[in-house]
Amino acid sequence: MNVIIDQQGNLRTIYNEALDLSACGEVTITRASNVEWSPGIGWHAYMGEPFNMDGPVLGPFAKRSEALAAEVAFIEENVL
Repeated sequence: MNVIIDQQGNLRTIYNEALDLSACGEVTITRASNVEWSPGIGWHAYMGEPFNMDGPVLGPFAKRSEALAAEVAFIEENVL
């Protein structure tokens, strides 16, 4: 789990339950993207507005898990 701490002491990470973030203070969780199914096409990860990212649409993917993995990889490479 990658955790970024900025100069103000704020933490940023891709949320999972491996670490109890509430022990670090107030927790605010914000969606970074949106993974959706497009009938006849496949799964896409939308990395743009309104989800606080300025990124592309990733996909299509045959499986939702592939779209989620691409979403995480994009965030780790471009945001964290």
